[in-house]
Amino acid sequence: MFDRRLFRNFDFLLLLIVCAIMFVSLLVISSATLENGSGDPFFYAKRQATWIILGLLVLLATLSIDYTQIYRLAPYLYVLNLLLLIAVLFFGREAGGAQRWLDLKIFDFQPAEFSKIILIVSLARLLASREGNFDSFFSTVPALIHVLVPTALILRQPDLDTSIVIIVIVFSMLFMAGAKMRHLLLYIVLGAASSVLFYFYGMQHYQKMRFVVFLNPGKYPLGYGYQLMQSLIAIGSGGVGGKGLFVEGTQSRLAFLPAQHTDFIFSVLAEETGFLGAAALLVLFALMVFRILRTAASAKDTFGALVCTGVAGMFTFQILVNIGMATGVMPVAGLTLPFMSYGGSSLVSNLIAVGLVLNVGMRRHKLTF
Repeated sequence: MFDRRLFRNFDFLLLLIVCAIMFVSLLVISSATLENGSGDPFFYAKRQATWIILGLLVLLATLSIDYTQIYRLAPYLYVLNLLLLIAVLFFGREAGGAQRWLDLKIFDFQPAEFSKIILIVSLARLLASREGNFDSFFSTVPALIHVLVPTALILRQPDLDTSIVIIVIVFSMLFMAGAKMRHLLLYIVLGAASSVLFYFYGMQHYQKMRFVVFLNPGKYPLGYGYQLMQSLIAIGSGGVGGKGLFVEGTQSRLAFLPAQHTDFIFSVLAEETGFLGAAALLVLFALMVFRILRTAASAKDTFGALVCTGVAGMFTFQILVNIGMATGVMPVAGLTLPFMSYGGSSLVSNLIAVGLVLNVGMRRHKLTF
C-alpha cells in the first residue's frame, strides 16, 4: 500500500515545471497544426493531450513502486529491452527510411525511446554494485559492454541520434559513479577517432548531409538545408515578443517549416512567442534539470543518485541538441524536445523518467510518525 507520508519529501515543484512545459506544448502544437488536413484543427493537440494523461498515469504507477524494487527488476527489464529492440528489426514498421516502430494497431510504439530509460536503470544497478572500483581504465569497460548490444540494435534501425544519447547517458553516469576524468577523456578521443571511420563507412547518406549542411547552411537551401533555413527564418522573424499564437506565424501556419510540431517545435515557439517565450521555456528547462540534480545529490543511495544523473544527462543533451539544431549551432538531428515535441513514445518515456526521479526523492528519508 502507498504510504501518504512519502509526500512529505515529494518534489511538487519539479512536477509543476514539467506540467507547465507540457501545457505550453499543447498550445504550440495546436497553433502549429491548425491546418493539418484531417478535418479536425485540434487533431494533434487532442492526441498529445491523451498521451499526457496516459503518461501521468504511468508516472503515478512508477511512484507506487519503491525504486529499490526497481533495482531488483533491472536485469529482467534489460532482457525485455533487448527482445523489443530485436522485434523492431523483424516486425517493425518502416517510415522515412527507418524501421523504429512496432505497430500495436491502437498506436505505434517506439522501443528505442523506452530503451534509454531501461538502460539508465540497469546501468545504475551495475555501477552501484561496483561502487568504489573505478580506479583503472578497464574498470569502466563493463559499463560500455552493458550498453553495447542495445546500442548496436538501435543503430541497426538506423537511429544514430538515440545511440548518441545513450553514449552521453553512460558518460554522465560513469562520471557520477567515480570514474576518472582522464579515463573518460581517453574514451572521447577513441570515440572521435572511430567516428571518422563511421562517417565514411557506417553513416547513411542523409546523415552525412546533415554535417555538410551544418558547415554550409546555404549550400542546399531547397534540399537538405531547407529545414534549417526555414527554422532560422522562423526564429528570426519572431523578434522579441513574437507574432502571436494562432495568429500569423508565416513559417508554421503556411507550412514552410517541416516537422514543425515534432523536431522543430522550438522554432514555432520562437516565431509565435518571440525571444521572451523562448527564454521562458529555457528557464523552465534549466529549473527542471536543476531539481533533478538536486534530487541526485540528496538520494539515500548510489543507485538512486545514478538514476537521477542519467535522467538529467539525457534531458540536458536532448534539449541542447534540439535547440542547437533549430538555431543552427549544431547539425540537424532527429531528437525530440522533451515534453514539447509531439509524440506518444517520447512523452510517456520522459514522464516515466521524471517518475523515477520523484520516486528517488520522496524516499530519500526514512518515514517518521
